[in-house]
Amino acid sequence: MQTNFAPAQLADPAMAASEKILRTCVHCGFCTATCPTYLLLGDELDSPRGRIYLIKDMLEGGKPASQEVVKHVDRCLSCLSCMTTCPSGVHYMHLVDHARAHIEKTYARPTGDRFLRALLAQVLPYPNRFRLALVAAKLGVPFRGLVGRLPRVGNRLAAMLDLAPAEMPPREPTNRPGRFAPANGQAAKRVALLRGCAQSVLRPDFNAAAIRLLNRHGIEVVHANEGCCGALTHHMGKEHSAHAHAKQTIDAWDAEIAKGLDAILVTASGCGTTIKDYGFMFRDDPAYAEKARRVSALAKDVTEYVAQLDLKTTTDASDLVVAYHSACSMQHGQGIRTEPKALLKRAGFTVKDVPEGHICCGSAGTYNILQPELAAKLRARKVANIERVRPDVIATGNIGCATQIGKGTGIPIVHTVELLDWATGGPKPRVLDRRDL
Repeated sequence: MQTNFAPAQLADPAMAASEKILRTCVHCGFCTATCPTYLLLGDELDSPRGRIYLIKDMLEGGKPASQEVVKHVDRCLSCLSCMTTCPSGVHYMHLVDHARAHIEKTYARPTGDRFLRALLAQVLPYPNRFRLALVAAKLGVPFRGLVGRLPRVGNRLAAMLDLAPAEMPPREPTNRPGRFAPANGQAAKRVALLRGCAQSVLRPDFNAAAIRLLNRHGIEVVHANEGCCGALTHHMGKEHSAHAHAKQTIDAWDAEIAKGLDAILVTASGCGTTIKDYGFMFRDDPAYAEKARRVSALAKDVTEYVAQLDLKTTTDASDLVVAYHSACSMQHGQGIRTEPKALLKRAGFTVKDVPEGHICCGSAGTYNILQPELAAKLRARKVANIERVRPDVIATGNIGCATQIGKGTGIPIVHTVELLDWATGGPKPRVLDRRDL
């Protein structure tokens, strides 16, 4: 794609990076075949190619974001399926992230929209606040009908109520900063594990299973005193907030790297995609560039790391059929496609691929709150495809997907690492234990 940025514009590193991305696009349109919003809406401007044209015009012209640009960029899930499909290697993720930051700086959203986005940014990354919000949501469920009729934000507030769990999971003793060593006290390796923000409240059993599995295989696990990784606010274009969260996390992990770490593990693939991108995010920050690169270099999804281990399976679970849902952030964002399924098969499970597995479930961070109608259509499509393979259980590697899909089906959904923990001597996942599977 030909570009016409002025030299003064290209002096801005973010603009220079986006201009380079724009020049790699050859207008082929392959991305339209796998874009969820284009499949639903059939609008060229709701395809990656269409959004690229809008973003190019906005950035190249030095314009504030228009209502049209905001509408179509907001509809983007950042599922990154287009990046998997693109034959030219267009790094759409960095381009749309830049566009969102530009929108946040130059576009005055309606009051209700600003309030809702500020609420999400001030609640979701903070576990204690999020827990209180879920308690409030439970109290608000009887008033869902009234909430849904509020002007402008009613449907989105109703979506928040719908996504809240019916009951809060029990607290896990390992959900705290600390060191968790193998039972014999002898560790062959040492890793850090992201505690997470929303996941630590909604499904603390995910990390608990990861710790048991790793400890059982001779690996010491450290929960550093990090906070939110910054992914949630990063994808809302709130650069200042996202970078502040990320810096806190980088500092906490850098202190552990100094003591010796073999890897930094993540059980939420949405977070993992952002953490692996820290090196790019802080490339021009003299205080954080090197630290961010160190963190990104060590970051791995938990299944990437476990795939290197000699798993010692003890449970015969071969009669369970597992539908593996590959989160977009896993398969498209990180390029991890085979490891989780291979691990489940090694552990004795019968694994089924989900039809249209490359299409997003509609979670996408806060998308299922901010774009509830589109998210609901994508969830219905995903659930129908999952149910076609008639599984006993669904496995995934991302808390957002687990929450989104779990609200659309009665099939239990677990993290891949929970099944691996169970198969190697750990407890049966709580959601399976309840259903006698």
